[in-house]
Amino acid sequence: MSTTTLPQPSEEKEKEKATAAAPATTEVSGARALLARPALAAFGLVLVALIVGALALDGNWPGALNWSSGIKDGLDWLSNWLTDNRATSPLFLYFLLHISNWSEGGVDYVFTFLNNLGWLGVTALATAVSWYVSGAGLKVRSLRIALLTLCTFGVFGVLGVWEYAMSTLALMVVAVAVSAVIGVLLGLIAGLSETGNRILRPVFDTMQVMPAFAYLLPLVLIFGIGSPAALVSTVIYAAPPMARLTALGLRGADPAALEASRSLGSDPWQRLWTARLPLARKEMLLGLNQTIMMALSMVVMASVIGAGGLGDKVYQALSKDNVGLALIPGSCIVLIAIWLDRVTAAAGDQLDTSPGSTRTGGDAGAIALEKLGGWLAWGVFVVFAAVGTLFGPIGERSWPIDWTVSISSPLTKGIESFTKSISDGIPVIGGTDVWASHFTSWILNPMRDAMQASPWWGVLLLVAVLAWMAGSWRAGLTGVLSLAVLGVLGLWDKSMDTLSQVIVSVLCTLVVGVVIGILAARSRWVMRLIRPILDVMQTMPQFVYLVPVVALVGVGRPAAILAAAVYALPAVIRITTQGLRTVDPAAMEASRSLGSTGWQQLRQVQLPLARPSLMLACNQGVVLVLAMVVIGGLVGGGALGYDVVYGLQKSDLGVGLSAGIAIVCLGLMLDRLTQSAGTGKRGGTK
Repeated sequence: MSTTTLPQPSEEKEKEKATAAAPATTEVSGARALLARPALAAFGLVLVALIVGALALDGNWPGALNWSSGIKDGLDWLSNWLTDNRATSPLFLYFLLHISNWSEGGVDYVFTFLNNLGWLGVTALATAVSWYVSGAGLKVRSLRIALLTLCTFGVFGVLGVWEYAMSTLALMVVAVAVSAVIGVLLGLIAGLSETGNRILRPVFDTMQVMPAFAYLLPLVLIFGIGSPAALVSTVIYAAPPMARLTALGLRGADPAALEASRSLGSDPWQRLWTARLPLARKEMLLGLNQTIMMALSMVVMASVIGAGGLGDKVYQALSKDNVGLALIPGSCIVLIAIWLDRVTAAAGDQLDTSPGSTRTGGDAGAIALEKLGGWLAWGVFVVFAAVGTLFGPIGERSWPIDWTVSISSPLTKGIESFTKSISDGIPVIGGTDVWASHFTSWILNPMRDAMQASPWWGVLLLVAVLAWMAGSWRAGLTGVLSLAVLGVLGLWDKSMDTLSQVIVSVLCTLVVGVVIGILAARSRWVMRLIRPILDVMQTMPQFVYLVPVVALVGVGRPAAILAAAVYALPAVIRITTQGLRTVDPAAMEASRSLGSTGWQQLRQVQLPLARPSLMLACNQGVVLVLAMVVIGGLVGGGALGYDVVYGLQKSDLGVGLSAGIAIVCLGLMLDRLTQSAGTGKRGGTK
């Protein structure tokens, strides 16, 4: 007969402490998995091998595996073939020519429509649409968005860029429409089929990581200078967010809702239309928002190949080193982005909060009208749209020249005076020039020298071990093969230079972004304060970033790294904030009930549970930094970015595309490592 011994009070306290500590141990075990003893031992051995190899062995890439000459000759032959056969090849005549004609015709049609409406008609129509989709009526939000729209179009006219703004809007309308359609179709394939997801995932990665300059060059060779190449490049750049978020929404649909739909006898098509797509609405609207933002960020870059519009004004101003003249059209692009961001966000909120949002059957048109304000709002919208359409063309079609003002000259003088005063005139701390010099000497140069001095085989081994520590042999294989391509292309040293810049820029971005994201997640007024700043930073044209950073720190790698860090910062802040805010409230409440302080909750609960979001932030930071590395080649960033820019300017496909492929390989390697670290299960313990 067994007996049960009651625990003593001290034992009960020890058990309570163990119970309280157990969740924290469970949560942080994933974070500590990367430092488990077998993995740590392997990592240490690799570091020792790298040091010994750098000192004693030849670490240069083997000449027998350097195929750069043959690859460049092949790309040059392809470039010549595209140029010589553009007017005679059936591929151009019966396929690519139709795409070119449709692209140019679509953009021209939308621009002609806007021009025929006149400035009054366009302003009235845009204001009516913004007011209607944001809820209509006399709601404060709908009136505020209508006023924002009115002011945005008024600024276009007052600053004298009306025609350029209409050209940009025409390109935007067509590009966003095509990107959204293609993105939804690809998202359906990736969201409904695991095989489709595995096939499309590397395609999305390549489309997002591939630097814009690298695929602008072959597109110019195929379509020539003008709207077709600009439109296709914008679609390639802007479609992946729509596809990814559509797939994410479809895969994250509530299983209970899908099972209920299936139990009612719905076939797969009905379940898709009545359950999956409505449940994925938020993600799809976010994808549309991101597609709009990325399309706008592409406007300036596409101006290099004849896109025109506001981007062309920015590019011309930068070529003349006129800061004020560049900021005027750049600010107008930002206004367009903020306007579209607010309108799409309001439309999404209206769809979610309207009574019709809970309906799953009935006429789709009636439901849409009910969701967006009802028949009264629809009638008011029609009246406003009709007035703008009918009476807009009566007056002047372009903004009256007497109503414009010129601010570029005083703006330029003010900026020059400010940047000069802080470059070297600050007592004690010196100024931005001193900081840039120290940053280069103490951080950039040692990092670059260490990367280039490391033996190639040691770098490959290090990547493989890091992937194994993260728990994914596929990531290690992808990383090793990607690095091998760099050597085969003959770009190993330049790639290590670029990789050192990317690592430094990503680290700076993560440190600042995670800290701000934590503050924004724990304080809503901080998020409200920084949201408009993030909108401006996310939508500011990439060329415009270069103007202030060059004025602050001069031409060189510090300018390129600062521009890349600032460009990637908004995405890191937003993803970090969203990840911390979506931590399970039950876990937070349990931690709070056990007497945890705010710092303990953050360190032991929020950060471990938000690790997938933090790794996603790191992943997006890598992608955005790599995209900006190419632009940094214009301001002395050097390495692969300079080769891509050189290839575009000189129409040298061999140099430009080889460097672009190398950047894509770096992006794939870093992407796989960061994703595996966020989802990996290995760590020496199960």
